[in-house]
Parts: sequence; structure tokens; C-alpha cells
Amino acid sequence: MKKSLLIIGFVWPEPNSSAAGSRMLQLINMFLKANYEVTFATTCVKTENAFDLKSIKVKAETIQLNHSSFDTFIKKLNPSVVMFDRFMTEEQFGWRVSQHCPNAFKILDTEDLHFLRKGRHEALKNNAFFDISYLQNDYAKREIASILRCDLTFIISQVEQDILITQFGIKLNLLHYLPFLLDPISIEAQKAVPNFKERANFITIGNFLHEPNTDAIRFLKSEIWPIIRQKLPDAQMHIYGAYAAQKHKQLEDKHQGFLIKGYTDNVSEVVKNAKVLLAPLRFGAGLKGKLIDAMQNGTPCITTTIGAEGMYGTIRDTNAFIADDPEQFAKHAIELYTNKIYWRGKQKNGFMILNTLYDKNIYLKDTIETIENLQADLIAHRQQNFIGQMLTHHTLQSNKYMSKWIEEKNK
Repeated sequence: MKKSLLIIGFVWPEPNSSAAGSRMLQLINMFLKANYEVTFATTCVKTENAFDLKSIKVKAETIQLNHSSFDTFIKKLNPSVVMFDRFMTEEQFGWRVSQHCPNAFKILDTEDLHFLRKGRHEALKNNAFFDISYLQNDYAKREIASILRCDLTFIISQVEQDILITQFGIKLNLLHYLPFLLDPISIEAQKAVPNFKERANFITIGNFLHEPNTDAIRFLKSEIWPIIRQKLPDAQMHIYGAYAAQKHKQLEDKHQGFLIKGYTDNVSEVVKNAKVLLAPLRFGAGLKGKLIDAMQNGTPCITTTIGAEGMYGTIRDTNAFIADDPEQFAKHAIELYTNKIYWRGKQKNGFMILNTLYDKNIYLKDTIETIENLQADLIAHRQQNFIGQMLTHHTLQSNKYMSKWIEEKNK
């Protein structure tokens, strides 16, 4: 059987705009290296920031939602593996894949656990303790159902894998831990980044469409930056990210050195010239791309418990100070900005963490072997997941007729 992969994307990959875009490109390259023919299909309109998939010999297709044309498309393609980019695409197209390509190995790439992020957001808005009532939300019921309907789910954070196993009873053989897949940083590359004296100012970076990022920027401006600015009156706060709307640009305060820079097509350049990265995330999930950017470019950072979650494994000496209280956060930021010894130590820790936890060579072969071993005995693998079979059966029926009704209605 040919080794072919269909990725049904939630959006077109934008590696310069978001961690999710970088992650998708890493997964595509993993399958290409394993000699898979890769097709990427999505319902979304291509943006100007979208990566040129044809440049890496990936076929790009636009598909329609709730339309029988997808049935013709997938039957002709007949992929051996289908990967859904987030659970929403599995809900929309999973039943069609199961109906027309029942032997295709189905993978869900979660990016992060959406239900965890949503639950934490609700708890924050309610100024409440995050407990099981916030964890077991409607998103959890949908996302976990999607995990059970698939043959394997990529989990980017070990913390999130533990939540699925301990809180929801998901079997380990349905989950595969797969963090960011990065090239190791050589000693020469480590030495080549700008040093302490060559850098200036604070930075944060993140897609403005991502709610945890916009909340963090508001929190930074109102609670943290005034404390830092009082002690460091010449320092500036540079805020980068794609899709800054007018409401985001209005947060700029040039008098206080709080500058909304917007999109950059060279993340490494702006991060490596900043002295300290600030990531005061109050809710969220998954691994934080901005902290990876900081480590890759030798830029120490300050973050929160949420920001650091899953990033460092059991390693205690990290590239970041971690604080949730605004005053403590600002205190650490000032210390790191002004103390070369602290700064240099955190920089070295970042390079060590990248090479220890995120070296792609640790994960590539094992991931492909896991997929192909499960695929070779797919019937037995699915028989061990009866609840998944049951959910697939009922979802196929319900989503099938709902989709057909919408298709008829749209004619």
C-alpha cells in the first residue's frame, strides 16, 4: 500500500504567525522525511501569510464543508493516513473518511487541548478556582469524543497527556507524546547570538487572534509594565504578532515605551535582539511557541505557571523565572534585565533544554514506527477501543444526515 497522507487543516499553515503554524510544518516535514506523499486540504481561504506548500512538494487543495464533492475527492485520493488538524475538522470530515476510506489510519493533532484552554479562560473570567467543573466542559465532551474516534492522537504536552489519562481514562495506546520538533542548536550557533551588552528592550510575541495572547498583553500593560518602567525608565516594551486589529493598536502608549509593532516576517531577528522576553499568560494550554522562540535565540524570559506548563519536563534549571503575581513578575524582569550573570545562566539553560527535550531526532523515527505498527494491526487496535467504535458509528449516522440536510438546504 502506498504511503500517503491527507492532512485536513483547520487553517493554512502560517509558521511566521503562530506556534500552530510552525507545528504543522514540522509534522509535514516529518512525514515527507518518511517518504509519504502529502496532500494538505482545508476549507479556509488562503491568507497572504500562508506557507507555500508547493515549495516542499506538498499538494494543496481547497475543500468544501458539508458537500459531497469531498466524498469524490477522498475516494480518488484514497490516503493510507488521514490527519485531522484539531478536533473541529474531525467532527466535520471524520465521518466521511470513515465511510469512504474505512482502512485509513486516522490521526488527530490536538495542537493543544482546547477544552483545557477554554475551561481556564472561564475560570479566569469568573475569578474562580479552576476545578473539575471547568475541566469537564462541553468542549471536553467534543474533543475527547474526537480522540476516541481516532486511531492515534498527537499530544504536544506531557501535562495534557496526564490529564487525559488520569481525569478522563483515555488509554495510553491512543495517545502519542510529540512536542515541537526542532533542530538542535550547535555550540557555534549559541555563540553567534548577540550578547547581553548588544541587546536592548523587552519583547513579547504572539498571534493577536489567540485570546491568551491578547489577555496577556492587557495584563502586562495594566499590572506589570508600570512597575518595570518605574525602575527602568529608558526601557521599551516591543509587542509583535500577526493580525493586530485597531483595538490592539489602541493599547500602544509611546510615552511609556509600550509599543505595538505588529507582524514580523523574521521572528528570530526581533527576538534575538531583545534582552528579555515577557510572557504573562493567565490562561492557555499546550506548549508556548514564544518560549521556544526565546530559547532558540538565546533570550531569557519571565513567564507564569501557565506559560511554563509542560515546557521543561522535570528540568529545574530553566531559561525563565516563573511568577504569577504582577509585582514578583516585574521584580524578576528587572533582575534579569540588569544582571548579566543571571541573564547568561538563563540563556545557557535555554539552549540545554532545547537540545534535551525538543531535538526532533529523538521523536521522528519512533513516531513513524508507532503509526505503521498500529496500522499493520489496525483491526486489533480498534477492537481494543470499543467506545471509539461506538462513537464512530453514531457520529457517522448523525453527522452524515445533518451534513446532507445542510447540503440540500444550501442548494
